[in-house]
Order: sequence, then C-alpha cells, then structure tokens
Amino acid sequence: MAKKNKKDKEAKKARAELKMKKSQGKAELKDKKKSKKLGTEEEEDVDIEEILANFKREQELFEKIVVETVEKPSKRISPCIIANPIHGKNELVLFGGENTDQETSMTHFYNDMLTYNPDNDQWKRISSQNSPMPRSSAAMGAHPSGVAILHGGEFSSPKQNTFYHYSDTWLLDCSTKEWTKIEQKNGPSARSGHRMTVWKNFLILHGGFRDLGTSTTYLNDCWLFDITTYKWKQVEFPKNHTIPDARSGHSLIPDSEGAILWGGYCKVKAGKGLQKGKVLSDCWYLKMNNDASAIRWERRKKQGFQPSPRVGCSMVHHKGRGVLFGGVYDFEETEESLDSEFYNDVFTYQANTNRWYSLSLRPQRKKVVKTSNKSTKDQEKELEELLNNILKKAKLYDQEEDATDNHSNKESSNSENCNEDESDDSDVDTTPSYPVSNQLPHVRFNSATVVVNDTLFIFGGVWEYGEKDYSIDSFYSIDLNKADGVTVYWENMNVIEKAKQQDGSESSEEEEEEDDDDDDEEEPVDKKLIAEEDDEEVEDEIEEVDQDEIPDPRPWLPHPKAFETLRSFYIRTGADFLQWAISNNKDAKGKHLKKKAFDLCEDRWWERRDQIRLEEDKLEELGAVEGIVERDNTKMSKRR
Repeated sequence: MAKKNKKDKEAKKARAELKMKKSQGKAELKDKKKSKKLGTEEEEDVDIEEILANFKREQELFEKIVVETVEKPSKRISPCIIANPIHGKNELVLFGGENTDQETSMTHFYNDMLTYNPDNDQWKRISSQNSPMPRSSAAMGAHPSGVAILHGGEFSSPKQNTFYHYSDTWLLDCSTKEWTKIEQKNGPSARSGHRMTVWKNFLILHGGFRDLGTSTTYLNDCWLFDITTYKWKQVEFPKNHTIPDARSGHSLIPDSEGAILWGGYCKVKAGKGLQKGKVLSDCWYLKMNNDASAIRWERRKKQGFQPSPRVGCSMVHHKGRGVLFGGVYDFEETEESLDSEFYNDVFTYQANTNRWYSLSLRPQRKKVVKTSNKSTKDQEKELEELLNNILKKAKLYDQEEDATDNHSNKESSNSENCNEDESDDSDVDTTPSYPVSNQLPHVRFNSATVVVNDTLFIFGGVWEYGEKDYSIDSFYSIDLNKADGVTVYWENMNVIEKAKQQDGSESSEEEEEEDDDDDDEEEPVDKKLIAEEDDEEVEDEIEEVDQDEIPDPRPWLPHPKAFETLRSFYIRTGADFLQWAISNNKDAKGKHLKKKAFDLCEDRWWERRDQIRLEEDKLEELGAVEGIVERDNTKMSKRR
C-alpha cells in the first residue's frame, strides 16, 4: 500500500512539472507573438548600439532641413511674413498660406517656408518633416534675439465644407530655420486673423476670430509669450477697465513703451439670426509693464488727417512708425449682396505724435542735390577726428576698440561709397533689373507686407469682383526713403482682366433679358442689414491740424534738411548726437558711444521724414529742386 502511494505521488509530481513546462511554453509563445506584433522583438544578432543608431537616423531624417532654390513662391494668399530679426540679415521669411483654384474651386493649404534675399534677388524654399501643419491667416512675430513665434491659423477641406482653427504654438530659429513645437496646455485658444508684435522680452498676441459654423466669434483677449521661459500668460485687466472691442484683421505695431492697435473687423447683430460686418477705425495704446497685472489700455483720440475706414490693410512697423497699404471697405451690405470699395494707397502713422500721413510716389530723378567741393570721404574723415576729440576730452576714448572699429568702418564706408557710385554712374549690375512703375499696385486687400532694410515689400493680395474672390500673383517693393516708384518683380493680372471682361458681357446680357421680361411679377426685396449697435455709436471728434506743419516731439535735436540723405545728416550732426549719447549712456565709451550716436541720428532722421517729405514736395512744385546746393561752411566768403 505504501509503495502505491509513493508511485502516485511521483506520478502526480511528474504531471505537475509537465503542466508547468507547457504553461511556460505557452507564455513564451504568447510573449513572442506580442513582441512581433508590436515590433519590439529583439534578435540575437542585433545589439543595443545598432538600435540606438537606427533611432538617431530616424530622428535626423525627421529634423532634416531641405533647402532648394526656386524662381518664386507658388501663388497664395494670407501667408505669414516677417523680416529676419538677426542683426545685419537682409531677408524676409514667408510661411504657409492658401490658394483656391478658380476652375475647380478646390483650396490647397501650404506649410512650406520661403526666404527672399534682396541683396542677391534669390528665393529659397525650406522644408522639413518637423514643420507646422498647413495653414493660413496665422500670426507670426519676430524677436531681436533671433527667434520667431507662430501661433494659430486656419485650415479647411479642399471644398471648404469643414473648417478648422489651430491653437498650437511653434518657435522658429531664424538662423538655422528649425521648428520647435511649444507644449503648453493653457495657452491662447484656437483662432485665426489675430495679430502679434514684440516688446522687450515679450511677444504680444491680441484678438482674432473663431468660425463655429453657425456663427463667428470674435476675440479681444491679450496674451504674452515670455521669450526667456517660452511660456504664454494671459493679461488680466480690472473689471472696470475699458478695453478694445473684439476684432480680427487689425494692426498691431510695437512702440518703445508698449504697442499700438488700430482698426480691424468684427460682426455685430443685425436682426434675428443675422450678422453684419463692421469695419473699425479706432486706435488704442497698450501701455506695457514687466508686471502683467499693471498692463493697461489707453484709447487714442483721432487728430488731424485720417485714412478712410478699411480692413485687410494691416500695418507693418518701420523706424517708429507704421506703414499701411491697400484695404477694403464694405459700404453697403444686404442679406444677399455686398458692395465694397478697394484701395491701393499707402499711409504712414507716426506713433509718437499719433498722426497719419499720406505717402505719394514721386517721379524718379537722377540727381537731386548738388554736392559740395569736398568729397564724402574727406567729410567722413573730419567727422571721425571730431568724434575722437570729443571722446578724448570726455575721457571716454578707447584706443584699442576704435583701432579695430575704424578699420571695419573704413571697409564698410568704402563699400557703401562704391555701391552709391555704381548705382549713380554704372549701368552694369549683377542682379537682374526689374521694371519700375510710377503707379501704385492694383487695388486689393489682405496683402502680405514687410519692411526689410528700409524697403517695403508687398506680396500678393485679394480682389473681389461680383461674388468671387481673385488672388493676385504679384510681388513689389517701394523704397521708403525715396518713394520714387514701385519695383515690379512679377505681376500676373490675367485673371483679373478676364474677370472684368466676363462680368461686362454678362451684365449687358442681363440688362437685355430684364427689358424683355414682364414687370407683373414682384421680386423678393433684398433688405439692407442694419447693425443694432449703430445707433449707440458716438463718433470721435477729430482735431484739425495743419498738414503743412508736423509737431516735433523733440525740438532740441538737430533737424534734417530737404533732400538730405541719412549719411549727409550724420556727417553734419554726428558731433551733436555723440554729445547727447555721452550724457545718456554713462557706462559706455569708445565705439559703443559712436554707434549709439549714429542710432540716435538715424531715429531722428526717420522721425522727421514725413515733415521733410512735405517740404520737399513744396520745393518740387516750385521747381526749385535742381538749384539746391549743400554749402561747405568751412569755406564761406562774404557776399557784397
């Protein structure tokens, strides 16, 4: 009996071991299948270094930047466009946009980045797998540290049946053109048509809209992106503090103390289930502070000349002022139709005086000012000696710094002189020559504008005819210093000309059909939309100001003369600006003070540019331009 029990125990033990082996085998087989499915099965002949190398190659391929030279960007509207903020870099950067094919009515969105260098007239297309998704009407702002921030934008299906707004934020390294996505959950909401500008270490975002399908929501919130922490923070205003109305498509330009907001567009109620477009022309000053809780809005009064109300004309910043081009105004809106007026004029807005001025083109002139007997090089040499003497007397002269600086200054001034001589006297140029028009571009709105090295560039735009939108494939530039014409890089007006011809023939046919029809049948009345808030609006009182005299915010500073170039102005007044730089920069010396003096001189020259332009226009009307002479005060003789 004992033997039988012993055998039973051994058999039971053997069965248990067999069962355990089977279960282990099944588990291993299951794990193997699972690892195969997930693609994580490790083979004996693959080591960890090879696995890491594969991961590295995949990441490099994802981040690889492909640069190719192209003739020009593809046709598109509503892209982002900025000037490269890196010091001394003359380059504009364009990203995204959309284009609708007129024949198929299919819309395509872009996510490529293109750069243009005015010095060598070269376009480059830059793409990578790590780029933001395709979009248009996004906001983009550049920071002097060399980075740019992109936020939001819109995307739709090819037939535009579905619509999507982005809420993501991307950082662009403007030197390497690498994109990095900013991960933050509590940032600005999804939107498009918003605006961004820069102040110190912050990028300011304001407004925009969100299309919800049945209605459109316009926004009036304000956000700050801290360039040191790469984080968004919303500006919270006190409950009783007056802030601008919600809007999109407005202008937002930087200022030394904050930012200036002008104009925009929104929709207001116009009856049950109806909305009417409203064009805004108010101006606000955002008084900035490092403490976000101390930031405040101040409404600016209208004074002097004002541009006619318009939208789709966002200003671009240039030397303490805004430059505005084109736009559209909807002057009558009904339930089924919209009558609009389009513009192609250029205006400048002086931030410090809160005044607008019209910028008109002038006829081209080869030589306007007769130079003195002294050469520019001799005058620059005398100025350099004068500046050094002033610094020596103030015991701020740094001989070692200025020795290296003078060498580089000589080289740069020589190259500048050569460039000027070539532009005046030589007909040979390496860059291709483009036609220059004495008329402003065709009327349009939503053009992409940017200023690079004192030149305004205008890319594309939209023009409406009837119920259709036509995007204009074009690229222009205007020298803001001379304003003596529009350089036309390319301009394709075939679509617009064709639309005008077709509409003319269709309208004549409709008139004939209307004459033949009986007048017995009553047609439904197309009611005009009236905004509910219009009755409550109070028009701003505009102060009348003499346009011939522009107030000088800093009358104690030297004043430029008519037809005086920036270089001539600095040669004449450099010593005065150096004295002012010394009194305002106690810790600086040597070449740093000289640079500060030139920066002050340049700011002053552009600050009074609109006033000088008025004086120059008067002299041109009198025909006194050719008789202007720059007098050499060192060789003055008595007149009897």
